[in-house]
Amino acid sequence: MIEITKETVAQLLYLVHDDPDELQQALGELRTPDIAEALRELPPEAAAKVMAALPFELAVQVFDEPELTRHRCAIIQHIDPARVGPLIEAMSADQQADLFREVPPENRPRLLATVSASTRQALQTLLQYAPNTAGGIMTTEFVTIPSDWTVDQALRLISEVGGRKETVYAVYVTDPETNALVHVVSLRELLTVPRDENVLEIGSRRSPLTVKAETDREEVARLISKYNLLAVPVIDDQRRLLGIVTVDDVIDTLVEEQTEDVQRFGGMEALDAPYMEITFVNMIKKRAGWLCALFLSEMLTATAMQRFQVEIERAAVLALFIPLVMSSGGNSGSQATSLIIRALALQELKLRDWWRIALRELPTGLVLGSILGVIGFTRIVLWQSLHIYSYGPHYMLLATAVGLALVGIVAFGSLAGSMLPFLLKRIGFDPASASAPFVATLVDVTGLVIYFSVAFLILRGTLL
Repeated sequence: MIEITKETVAQLLYLVHDDPDELQQALGELRTPDIAEALRELPPEAAAKVMAALPFELAVQVFDEPELTRHRCAIIQHIDPARVGPLIEAMSADQQADLFREVPPENRPRLLATVSASTRQALQTLLQYAPNTAGGIMTTEFVTIPSDWTVDQALRLISEVGGRKETVYAVYVTDPETNALVHVVSLRELLTVPRDENVLEIGSRRSPLTVKAETDREEVARLISKYNLLAVPVIDDQRRLLGIVTVDDVIDTLVEEQTEDVQRFGGMEALDAPYMEITFVNMIKKRAGWLCALFLSEMLTATAMQRFQVEIERAAVLALFIPLVMSSGGNSGSQATSLIIRALALQELKLRDWWRIALRELPTGLVLGSILGVIGFTRIVLWQSLHIYSYGPHYMLLATAVGLALVGIVAFGSLAGSMLPFLLKRIGFDPASASAPFVATLVDVTGLVIYFSVAFLILRGTLL
């Protein structure tokens, strides 16, 4: 039996693209995201042939899908120029902008020539904003009405133009003289009130929630999530409506942002393409720089060990527990860093809260370190008692040194791991850069100092 995967679906679509009836049968119950995902598995030229064979309305929906992002540019190079213009025209405004961001700047004029003047103007407006801002992900397809209209007038307009807009769940009411946004009313509210009522009298009288075009897209996502919005309007300094950011755009944004953060947590630059599609050279570029930086910083660990070379030679048994104490501190620091970075991203914490976090993480680290210290102490004593390994006549002092060192190292790791994101954010860096490898490197060096300092104090006159 042949397993049905996106690869086999892609091959099937390509094989039957010349026969409309067979193609329609092959599409079957496939939804547009499934078709878009399948087309990603085909070479651009083959995907273009399938796109050309699809019914126009379906082709537009497929090309509009985020699953085809980063592939559309290559596909349109193989589509008949006479078909490219209408295809782009029918796409939603935000997806049009995303497509043109994928196109190399030198190729944009040729592609812009295939669309209407109004579309070119809208694209030039959207492309002036950075892709990580509200302006960069907004759409210009929305419904506005003057504040002196009635409900009946509003519903008539929606019935005429609603099919050409990305969303009509919310209608934006503007001042007829200044075009400033003054009110937002939902479609449900319009349908449940008398038709002769003025639109300003409907719904909440509070000022609408808005964002500026320069607002970071993560902040937009937070607002939509917090207030359960389907869309949030984007305004300029005069409160004129520039566009709206819809909830589906926010979902795509959150997936992309979380992917970037996860990759940065691993100590590398975020990839700008799916893993299997990024070139070998780009993969090296993304990983080599950070890996070299981590390697150079780890040299501090070797320097610290050189500093305690005499102690290690006199009490070689201490070296047995270096990996144990270093990894424990790095693990506690990584835990704290992950918690704080996420809390900062969700705006559960502000920069001014750093001291509250320090007061919280220090006792937390001490307790966690004490737990690990007891385990480490017990392990040494137990191994000695069961004759699994002999740590010498001063094994109790060794166990005490390891246990106390773990308390200090884990406490320091928790404190350092929680403070590093605040420091990076304060100096303008992404807190996600405070990744686990960097925290581990920092704690490795300080952990060695703490470990051997505690060992020297406890074992002085015996092993040292």
